[in-house]
Amino acid sequence: MDAFLLLVSFAVILAGALLFTNAVEWLGHRLGLGEGAVGSVLAAVGTAMPETLIAIVALLGAEPGADQVAIGAIVGAPFLLATLAMGLVGLFAYLYRERRAQGLRLDAHRPTLERDLVFFLVFFALSLALAWGAPDALRIPIGVLVIAAYFAYIHRTLGEGGDVQDHATLDPLVFERRGERRTRPSLLLCVLQLLVGLGAMVGGAHLFVEELLHIAESLGVEAVVLALILAPLATELPEKVNSFFWVREGKDSLALGNVTGAMVFQSTIPVGIGLVFTEWELSGNAVLSIVLGLAGGLLAYEVLHRRGRFEWPAVAAWFGLYATFIVVVAV
Repeated sequence: MDAFLLLVSFAVILAGALLFTNAVEWLGHRLGLGEGAVGSVLAAVGTAMPETLIAIVALLGAEPGADQVAIGAIVGAPFLLATLAMGLVGLFAYLYRERRAQGLRLDAHRPTLERDLVFFLVFFALSLALAWGAPDALRIPIGVLVIAAYFAYIHRTLGEGGDVQDHATLDPLVFERRGERRTRPSLLLCVLQLLVGLGAMVGGAHLFVEELLHIAESLGVEAVVLALILAPLATELPEKVNSFFWVREGKDSLALGNVTGAMVFQSTIPVGIGLVFTEWELSGNAVLSIVLGLAGGLLAYEVLHRRGRFEWPAVAAWFGLYATFIVVVAV
């Protein structure tokens, strides 16, 4: 039964992702936002919130060991994004290279991509630098600064997000009746479809997590391992299905922005919360996840930003970084 509900939850997430990607493109178009800003802010923040809530709920629970579970969820999400999610985006670019007009060449807003990756590398590295416990007088102000930095990032990205997507490249809004479809659907209808799609993804992800918890419990998996691996895998990766749809269509600014924008969010807001409300003393597995995540981010900067294309060795390396962590934790 758990396996069946797992499949049902994934189907709900896929349906929600289709609604969400279609709505977020139209919403960005109606608001006059560049593709880079749409992917890195609207799409990324909308799908990253559930993972942040997991950490907050763990902290508020005040149960023994809750801090470590929260920290595991906080550092596990950006690690997964910088390794497994990035590898899957590259893999889909390879699988659909004949369908993509640009093939394996990257057609993204380069300044936004660079800004996303630099922000991620700086703040995720900062979380590593404080990994062995810093005094409150240092840790808490840095945590507040990290949170504030994200709002500075939003301001910069919204102002320099590239060109607005041409409506001719957009699929009709799903919620519009077929006979009444216009070139500019109403803003209210765009928002309604976005909320329904996001709700389906969040609901499907929660069911996904619940069923994975049941399966993990039956296998005797420890809570910390669950926080570092299964929670991000169940809540972050399914929502990145948006990116797989976009990269298939050659919309690389949206596809990569959805991943790299979430990397920025996850390495600032949740990390800042962790720095303020916990002692931030990381376990060996948590430290390893940060180191491997930084390696994935550096690889993305070199291959995607500097070389401007998807490359098979990089795709294999991203998968390898994630697999390394799984092997170390399993042993």
